[in-house]
Amino acid sequence: MNINTLKKPIDILLVDDSASDAELTEEALSNSKVVNALHWVEDGLEALDFLRQKGKYTNVPRPDLILLDLNLPKKDGREVLAQIKADPSLRLIPVVVFTTSAAEGDILNTYELNANCYVSKPIDLDQFISVIKLIETFWLAVVKLPSEQ
Repeated sequence: MNINTLKKPIDILLVDDSASDAELTEEALSNSKVVNALHWVEDGLEALDFLRQKGKYTNVPRPDLILLDLNLPKKDGREVLAQIKADPSLRLIPVVVFTTSAAEGDILNTYELNANCYVSKPIDLDQFISVIKLIETFWLAVVKLPSEQ
């Protein structure tokens, strides 16, 4: 019996407007040693509705980890991050900023908004998958995540 079958799946919320990046992330996580459920939303407003379980997201699980792109339609990732970290019911959820930007200003700004880490998306397909697997290993297998409040 696999020990992971005894544990609750780790729920991951991916907030990214790129369908191809979402597919690559899902593919990279599908062979995970840690049982996980990936939930994907395409913009900042959907992300906040998902997190607050509003509208069509009333029955979704609270994510254990958020992968957040910065450049999103409707509500920018920086605004989403600020609202997550300002909300006492959400602020303990680790947020990994996973974005194409490598700008020093974006990195500094997101850490000032209390992002848990900042990872630039590689352009190379193999590197992209490797980075997702590293995020998975660190955040899902090494780090102790807080229990739901």
